[in-house]
Amino acid sequence: MTNTVLFDYNRKALLPFTYTRPVAELRTGIWTNREHWEFLLGQTVSYLTEDYLTKKYTFWKEQENLFFNASVIPDKELVDAARNLKLGQRLVKGGVPVAAFAEGWPDPVSPYGRFRDMEYPGKVNMIRHPWDLFLLNDFILRDQFRLITEDRKSQGISSTNTVIAPENVFIEEGAKVECAIINASTGPVYIGRNSEIMEGAVIRGPFALCEGATIKMSAKIYGATTVGPYCKVGGEINNTVIFGYSNKAHDGFLGNSVIGEWCNLGADTNNSNLKNNYSSVSVYDIASGKLVDTGLTFCGLLMGDHSKSGINTMFNTGTVVGVSANIFGSGFPPKFIPSFSWGGFEDSPGYLLEKALEVAKQVYNRRNIDFDSVEEGIIRSVFELTQHDMPKSK
Repeated sequence: MTNTVLFDYNRKALLPFTYTRPVAELRTGIWTNREHWEFLLGQTVSYLTEDYLTKKYTFWKEQENLFFNASVIPDKELVDAARNLKLGQRLVKGGVPVAAFAEGWPDPVSPYGRFRDMEYPGKVNMIRHPWDLFLLNDFILRDQFRLITEDRKSQGISSTNTVIAPENVFIEEGAKVECAIINASTGPVYIGRNSEIMEGAVIRGPFALCEGATIKMSAKIYGATTVGPYCKVGGEINNTVIFGYSNKAHDGFLGNSVIGEWCNLGADTNNSNLKNNYSSVSVYDIASGKLVDTGLTFCGLLMGDHSKSGINTMFNTGTVVGVSANIFGSGFPPKFIPSFSWGGFEDSPGYLLEKALEVAKQVYNRRNIDFDSVEEGIIRSVFELTQHDMPKSK
């Protein structure tokens, strides 16, 4: 079987989420993009990513290597087309490299060198911006639900629940669902292994609750929403992707948003997802240091890994939060909150690196996960990379 590698593409445009992971580890639908690729390929893949990430996200190379653009949403047609490539050929779509088959270890993105480009005739869906993760979630969740559940039987659902279109609900082994209302007529509902939906929760598909995650009592969740592995969420959520190990355990609204891993939103944290004048939302682009127009009427909060908000925090439309920011205080914080901010306002000091590492270690320990030197090394690298954004530490 040909060695297969997922290469980062458009990584800087996908910050802050790609500070702490390769593009392939972005989550939308039920899986990460890497998990989706591996399912269709039927094999384990590796990563071509930033050097400081390779101790956690390893790569291996063989004499012959098949490369895929990690920001592309995989499908069977693309996999089949790539497997028919001859050595030295590359599939492109509108000038964007999609897949390449090469001898040795060339740069699959470079416009120069050894590739003979072939225009891919099929449709390509790609994650180009952070907000694409919630924009594409409806389509991807439906597709992945079909792949995951094909020729499989769902666990039974308790009679204490009210379910509309139960044929569109799939419950994995060990999941607990009691006294909930689930409407799957608007889209499929996937309930992952050992997850729980508590009493009084109201869920409207399409929706994915990943392994070990919890929906708390009386939560109201609209599609298309993904709650990643081992998250705990409550309150009101709409068209949002939460990667994993993050908590929004209390009341408050979260809409048209993306939340990274190891985040915590304090009680009654709310975000605006619609401007009062209904105009399109602008978002801070970290790579260029400028506001960009998303063209979207609805766009909420984009929060990088390890960031936290205090109780009653209010986020404006299109707010971008970096990695390991600790946000608290009255009023709306700025629309861009740099990584390692303490307070989150323009006159706030920076979050000392050693304190950020101490908190991360405690958070991992609470989930019985080892915060090892590899995890610490990634955060230290991100700290160095984001110094130009960060206010001076006291």
